[in-house]
Amino acid sequence: MIDVTLENFEQEVIAASMQQPVLVDFWAPWCGPCKAIGPILEKLESEYGGGFKLAKINSDEEQQLSGAFGIRSIPTVVLLKDGQPVDGFMGALPEGKVREFLDKHVTALEAEADEDLPAAEEPAAPLDAAGQLEQLQHAVATDPADDTARFDYVKALLQAGRAADAQRAFEPFAAKAGVDRRVYALQQWLGAIEVAGNADAAALDARIAANRRDFDARYAKAQVLLAGRQFTAAMDELLEILMRDKAWNDELARKTYIAVLDLIEPPKPKVADGQIPPDDPTVASYRRRLSSVVLS
Repeated sequence: MIDVTLENFEQEVIAASMQQPVLVDFWAPWCGPCKAIGPILEKLESEYGGGFKLAKINSDEEQQLSGAFGIRSIPTVVLLKDGQPVDGFMGALPEGKVREFLDKHVTALEAEADEDLPAAEEPAAPLDAAGQLEQLQHAVATDPADDTARFDYVKALLQAGRAADAQRAFEPFAAKAGVDRRVYALQQWLGAIEVAGNADAAALDARIAANRRDFDARYAKAQVLLAGRQFTAAMDELLEILMRDKAWNDELARKTYIAVLDLIEPPKPKVADGQIPPDDPTVASYRRRLSSVVLS
């Protein structure tokens, strides 16, 4: 068990989760249920013999980390693998329930993987980007009405820099952009790529330096950043508009900001009843920034 702060978070949680699952316990000294769940987690860390690493974060002292994970109540326990949250639960569960939770990720999944493989076979290698694209293309061809598969396919094409192919794949559900946030998000990305092709980034920066309220220039710069897949930088630029004029251009900055969040948010992992899927830290952080600006 290790106490984690902002200074050692990257090494003790993110980097460590690349080697073994890391269980993060958000707690506070005044929290009664935290005092019940804490000893259970420490006991199980010892019993599982290196199956996972326990990291404890004092929510009162490390509010920036709590905010990044979107912690709304404590105790909240989040499990990370390969640098990403994969599961979690709130409240002081009994030891048996915590064991069930851990066994899904620390013991059971590894055992199932061993049982499913023939003795002489190696595990299948994960698909590379080209393989994933081929799989998504097949899914769209098999069921053209599957909007989720089409969204993932268009997004993957854009991430691969294949804007023309993405535009063609986008057209069949383009009409839904007014009623489907994810389709609107793709439309914004495609539009940003078109704008970026004719934009002069240096000229935009010069306009902004001369007039910080040149919202047209700021928005064009945000589109250039979005086209270049610099998502957080694009949202930072949009926030600059929102802090000065929330209603500018029929709230276009806010709508585009939300579209970028929809583009970068990873799929939510499935969890058992009573458990909550942890929010992606970057998405949670930028959601809070938007709320603080819009509600101010």
